[in-house]
Order: sequence, then C-alpha cells, then structure tokens
Amino acid sequence: MSAVQTGLDRLIHQEASRVRGKRVVLLAHQASISSRFRHAADELQGVGADLLRILAPEHGLYSSAQDMEEVSHEGQRFHGVPLFSLYGDHFESLWPKPEWLADAELLVVDLQDVGTRFYTYATTMIFCMEQAAKAGVPVLVLDRPNPINGLDLEGTILQKSYRSFVGWLELPIRHGLTLGELALLANEEEHLGATLEVLSMEGWTRSMWFDETGLPWVQPSPNMPTLDTATVYPGGCLLEGTTLSEGRGTTRPFELLGAPGVEDQTLAEIMNARQIPGVTFRPTGFTPMFQKHQAKLCLGVQVHVTDRRLFRSVHVYLELIRQISKNWPDAFGWRTETYEFVSDPKAMDLLLAHEELIRFVMNGQDDYLDLDIDETTRFATRRKPYLLYD
Repeated sequence: MSAVQTGLDRLIHQEASRVRGKRVVLLAHQASISSRFRHAADELQGVGADLLRILAPEHGLYSSAQDMEEVSHEGQRFHGVPLFSLYGDHFESLWPKPEWLADAELLVVDLQDVGTRFYTYATTMIFCMEQAAKAGVPVLVLDRPNPINGLDLEGTILQKSYRSFVGWLELPIRHGLTLGELALLANEEEHLGATLEVLSMEGWTRSMWFDETGLPWVQPSPNMPTLDTATVYPGGCLLEGTTLSEGRGTTRPFELLGAPGVEDQTLAEIMNARQIPGVTFRPTGFTPMFQKHQAKLCLGVQVHVTDRRLFRSVHVYLELIRQISKNWPDAFGWRTETYEFVSDPKAMDLLLAHEELIRFVMNGQDDYLDLDIDETTRFATRRKPYLLYD
C-alpha cells in the first residue's frame, strides 16, 4: 500500500457509505485514479454509487487537448456514463449547466492539482461548487497531494482586478495548498455557500513531494508529464505571457525555453553567473513540433533543478525573462493574443496579477524578492484556518 492514501482511496476502503445508493455527479480527469490504478468513475460505481454523469475540466477527461483547445464531449460516454466538457469556446462554457446537477444528490470532485495558481482545475472546481450551492447539491472533495509540497510559497498574491480563469482566488503563484484546502478557502472567502466536505488524505504531510507519497503519477494535463515539470511550472508558466517558446511541442515543456535569435551559450553563462541556488542552466537548442515557433530551431537553455528544496521557480523565470528581453530584444516580445478568453488585460498581466509586480517585470527590475517575501508571509498567516495537515 502507498505511504499516502488519497481521498479516493479512503472513500472506497473506509467511507463508501458516503456515496452508496446516491445519485452522484463526478468532476474528474484521467489522473483521478486510485492507488490500484482504477479510475474514480469505476471505483464509485464499484461501491454502489449511482453515477449520473461525469464533468471534465480543461484538456478533457483524457487530459489530451492542448491549452486553450476547445473540448466537446457531446454524446460521449465513459464506461457507460454520460460525459460533459467544462471547457468550450466561450467563457460561460466553464460553468456546469444547471440541468447537469439538478437531479444529483452529491457532487464529487477528484482532481489532481499541481500547486500553482495558474493551473485551471481549482477554478473549475470553484465554478462547480458555485453551481452546486445554487442547486442545493452538497459537494465532497476527495483530496490529493500538492505534488510540489505544502510548505513552500512563492510569488505575489493575485489582485481581484486581474481575476480570470488562470487565477480566481487571491493566492500567491505557488500556494502550498491541496485542492481540498483550496475548496475550504474558496467556500469561505468567496462566500459560495456550498455544503462542503473534504475527505482528507491519510499519511500526507506538508513537507512531502509527490515522489515521496508512493502514489502513481498520471499526467494531469498534456504538458505536465512529470514531477520535474510541476517543479518548474510556477515560474515556467510565465513564459506563456511572452513570445518565447516554453517548450510546448517538445518532451520537456517548461524546462526548455528559448526562441530563434537567442544566443544559447551566452544566456547560460549570464544565468549561471548569477549563482541562483538550486539550479543550473544548460545551453541547448530545440524544435517545437507545435505552437510557438513551430518547426523552427529555438536556442535557449534547459533549466536543471539541482536542489528542489532551494529552487524558487518564479524568481528563476522572471530573471530569465529579464535577461532575454534585455539582451535579445529582437527575439523577445509580450504575447498580445487573446489568452484564456481574455484580450485585455494581456496574458502576462493576467499571470502576474499584481500591479507592483507587473511594473517590476515591464521595467526589467530585479528587486522582486523583497516583494515576494512580504506577500507570501501575509498569505502564510491567512491560509492557516484552512490547513488540514500538520
């Protein structure tokens, strides 16, 4: 047995009475599996739940659609259960339709999050909780680990004027919460009014990384193939706000970055000279098979984490953006296309979501760390009432 039992594992082995004989709607994706590699839908039916339908977040049930790619599950079934998408071609498609919950007795949420504010599954959960509250349907969140541990915090706290699908709650970029803890915070601070229960894990402590849990890693989205990816993602996702390739279309997304016109050797020398703890930068080239700079040779670096306890992803990638924009301005630009249904503010503003941090980045300043420490210290106090684990 794994060192950690997820909420799903506890449900099927200890708490099956919570769902047995009840009409259930399940919010899940392909990483919603038990420690015996069975999907939550099969496990719920196996303990006697009447599974009415399955709702799938961005990327679809199989976590196969690329970012911002419309998903339609219309008419589809998963193991006999009707399947519905919560990521269509317009902003309103992100909420479940009232009729999907009207006949339910319980909404069960089982999603693997990655501990970063931008990752959209938490927002999808919040939207479903909001609709469940309106329908009078209780919510049961089956908790899972924060794969990059529940202690370390990074980044400034989202300001509500920048609220979007890639950031709905007033969280720092790396928030150190599990999805169950996020649900508790959202229900209280957003006044959702949901009848909420979180089935917590057994054996998980806040210092754990995913590879210490004994649980199987299933990629929760197409560009989150490994724990290494999740480790760099809090900063790596900021590259989406630029014209630099973040390595999508390669086998090492978010670890690889660059663009045509960047000098890889020089960039690596500049970054390594800064002696940032826990990381080394290796000059490299890569050719993305899709998205930015498709089929073009991009020169840049691979970010190699040498000590994940010291590594601070947001700091590292802000410094990479600063150095590339300063030294290779012709190879660098800010993304201007519509981003997650929003055309104004621009993508980088939505990702940074903090006026002072936006000014720092746009002006190429490097005094980010003091602001980070101040913001994360405040959040560490604010989150305490919602923590479920020591």
